Amino acid sequence: MVVAEGHDSFWLWAGVRPTEAVRRANTVYILDSEIRGQPADFVPLRMAVPRAKNPHIWLVIRTDTLDWPEGADRALAARLDQWSKAGNRVDGLQIDFDAATRGLDRYAEFLARQRRALPARYRLSITGLMDWSARGDPAALNRLGGVVDEVVIQTYQGRQTIPGYEAYFERMRSFPIPFKVGLVERGRWVEPPGLAREPNFKGYVVFLVNQR
Repeated sequence: MVVAEGHDSFWLWAGVRPTEAVRRANTVYILDSEIRGQPADFVPLRMAVPRAKNPHIWLVIRTDTLDWPEGADRALAARLDQWSKAGNRVDGLQIDFDAATRGLDRYAEFLARQRRALPARYRLSITGLMDWSARGDPAALNRLGGVVDEVVIQTYQGRQTIPGYEAYFERMRSFPIPFKVGLVERGRWVEPPGLAREPNFKGYVVFLVNQR
């Protein structure tokens, strides 16, 4: 079972209580905003900017579309600067989007545009699906690797670990992008053989589910 206290990197969503593990964290991915609706609209989720001196901070934007409204990239850059000026150690932006495996080429083009719009002082992270390792086009994955600094592979749906995850990680060998593995708190997890030896494997991120 995934126990938060055994890790040092976390996703922190709205409505989730920052535990002692989070206060001692090395890295925290904080849900800050969404792009949603038809037509799509940029929606900030945190009005106040907390100050966390110690952990590395990634601001997360959750989106269900690649057709972003005009000015969304500038709004995100302003949010990153706002958090940074408040004294936080802001590493960059993470885009949380469930890109279909067959749509990775279009996603790579979208991310290239976002990378150009993002100030160079910030890094770019994305979430990814385990299916990318099984059916993703190698050329499309290599294009992603030329744009993003990391991908965090999600191993869960809702609050449950996806059954059969071991088979997906057998295909993660030589994955061309620096990657972390996203786990769900209290979910089932046994590290697949050889994962820790993969040169691009950079550790774990735990999605916290405790409620206020």
